[in-house]
Amino acid sequence: MAAPPNFEEGQSTYRPPRFNGQYYEWWKTIMHDFIMAEDFELWDVICDGPYIPMKNVRELPLTMPKTRKEYTDADRKALEKKFLAKKILVCGIGPDEYNRISACETAKEIWGDLPTAHEGTTQVKQSKIDMLTTEYELFRMKDDESIQDIHTRFTSIINELHSLGDVIPKNKLVRKILSILPSS
Repeated sequence: MAAPPNFEEGQSTYRPPRFNGQYYEWWKTIMHDFIMAEDFELWDVICDGPYIPMKNVRELPLTMPKTRKEYTDADRKALEKKFLAKKILVCGIGPDEYNRISACETAKEIWGDLPTAHEGTTQVKQSKIDMLTTEYELFRMKDDESIQDIHTRFTSIINELHSLGDVIPKNKLVRKILSILPSS
């Protein structure tokens, strides 16, 4: 999960990170943290879907959505989170990515569509994990490569695996690094 090589402007604590179609894994992690810091409950809206105010129908064990006139202040506050979550995601993507998600009605739909477009289906994701695992297993120090360069390359592989859900224990990572370093 390498960071984008050239940023046009610095990060803001007020604006969501901008996604332009590249470095999806990096953006996904930064956007998650931005949303959690903005309002912890927004992440619930994105993961679980929006709150829909419901009412009981007479004495039956049946519920149905409330009309706008029946909303309470608490309902309105909860519904605001639906729109805030969607606004943050929409403001965090560029025009090309907006075309992918413009038909989405909720933040949950947006967050669900982006991984499919950029990480692929489950099979594609597994293929990426397999390729990265092979790259990890065959990882070696290149001629005239500094320790810093090795660490950067190694960390990039590990972070991409992590973003795809494949976490390698720290003790294995340390052993791997130690095994590829020259004895000098």
